[in-house]
Amino acid sequence: MKLASLKHGRDGMLVVVSRDLSRCVAVPHIAHTLQQVMDDWAHTAPRLMRVYDLLNEGPVAGEKAFRPSECDSPLPRAYQWADGSAYVTHVELVRKARGAEMPPSFWSDPLMYQGGSDSFLGPTDPILAADEAWGIDFEAEIAVITDDVPMGTAASDAEHHIKLLMLVNDVSLRNLIPGELSKNFGFFQSKPASAFSPVAITPDELSEAWSGGRAHLPLHIELNGTRFGDPNAGEDMTFSFPQLIAHAAKTRALVAGSIIGSGTVSNKDRSRGSACLAERRTLEQIEHGAPKTPFMKFGDRVKIEMLDPDGRSLFGAIDQKVKRYER
Repeated sequence: MKLASLKHGRDGMLVVVSRDLSRCVAVPHIAHTLQQVMDDWAHTAPRLMRVYDLLNEGPVAGEKAFRPSECDSPLPRAYQWADGSAYVTHVELVRKARGAEMPPSFWSDPLMYQGGSDSFLGPTDPILAADEAWGIDFEAEIAVITDDVPMGTAASDAEHHIKLLMLVNDVSLRNLIPGELSKNFGFFQSKPASAFSPVAITPDELSEAWSGGRAHLPLHIELNGTRFGDPNAGEDMTFSFPQLIAHAAKTRALVAGSIIGSGTVSNKDRSRGSACLAERRTLEQIEHGAPKTPFMKFGDRVKIEMLDPDGRSLFGAIDQKVKRYER
């Protein structure tokens, strides 16, 4: 099943989207927003699935063309946005460039931070920044949306709490990060609003590619129309989504509509490219003694997409330009 939120007020208007991403239909008789769906998944999901099946079979009353440019984030705002760092080889690489040792615990205990969830970007909304000197970077990731997760849920029990998946551009302002981390209190100014894919999909849409709580497909990233990377999201993912959920729920319950991110997708096979500028710059630092690739400038464009084995877009594309913010 594929769901989206068209731009409408603060929380969007829920639509069911056809598998080929060509058509959609609003379902106010079931739910007005995706958060309403998440709050009552057991009852709303089967009804939405029936609409989805009809939409894939042929025309339905009230349908319209589906346009990502009309989309907000599937959840325009959420009760929880917690982003992990499941690709430990990425963390290891960044620390190596700084000459820092990698604590052994990083391989057994996930890193995670709590991001701002009060306002997300739609998939084609601009990345706003007041200054290029902030070091504007994209981070291509996968995320899941959960139902209610009780505190203390074990990883072995967490997968059935995963109801939907999305793509993420977790925007980072790299040159603001060192100053914030030096205070030993985490990210804030360096992590502006994240953007999510046009649609959120149920795990079964990935078929065999969804296995072990991981999405085993390449994530395609383009920068200004040129291939930047195609890392496989399932390969080298040290911590699965069930493990990340269990980590997040260790001392607190997660409410329905919580979003858990994978962190920047990264592979040991560097020929597949990278999913963020920071990783490419780190590789250049190690190989050449200094980074060569600049951070994003005003007017730069990033595109993030995942295709099925037949080359069809699964989530639609995150397609954003960097724009100067003027108050």
